[in-house]
Amino acid sequence: MKRRHFVLLLPLALAACGYNSIQKYDETANAAQGQIEVQLQRRADLVPSLVATVKGLANQELAVFGEVARARSGLLGAVQAKDPVQMANANQAMTGALGRLLAVSEAYPQLKSDQAFLKLQDELAGTENRVSVARTDYNSAVQQFNSYIRQFPTVLTAKMTGAKERKYFTATNPEAREAPKVDFGTPGAPAQPAPKP
Repeated sequence: MKRRHFVLLLPLALAACGYNSIQKYDETANAAQGQIEVQLQRRADLVPSLVATVKGLANQELAVFGEVARARSGLLGAVQAKDPVQMANANQAMTGALGRLLAVSEAYPQLKSDQAFLKLQDELAGTENRVSVARTDYNSAVQQFNSYIRQFPTVLTAKMTGAKERKYFTATNPEAREAPKVDFGTPGAPAQPAPKP
């Protein structure tokens, strides 16, 4: 008889200690991180088309193309690693490289009027907006999860189940926070980093 009462009371005890809520908030954060990964993958998938379009008209900008290729590779690696901090840093590096690539277009009027280039540029801007929304949603879900698992009595359940704080999607590289400086004067001149304030 006592065992039967124990079985009936177990779900109530688990609900009272926050186990179900920990799982719910963790899944919310997982889903939000998945959205970031989808948008970063989409952004990385658009880059080769943009590079090919620019390369067709601006062959001498090889240093910029190489930088974009390295940034894209880093972004794809970060998405595969599924580490929010690594993804944030790689996304910031991609933003800098794309900024330099798009600055190249300023030196080529025929590129600025190319419809394929303009469409790709719009798609990249739209994707960056989606990344921003997904980042905000993810960081909110992480904040809710992290706050919840630190509350009493949930903190006890979190320790027993191994629930740990999640990382925020935030760039940590000091270089990632610097805006790129672009030289519009000389086609083919490599981009220089912005001076530190």
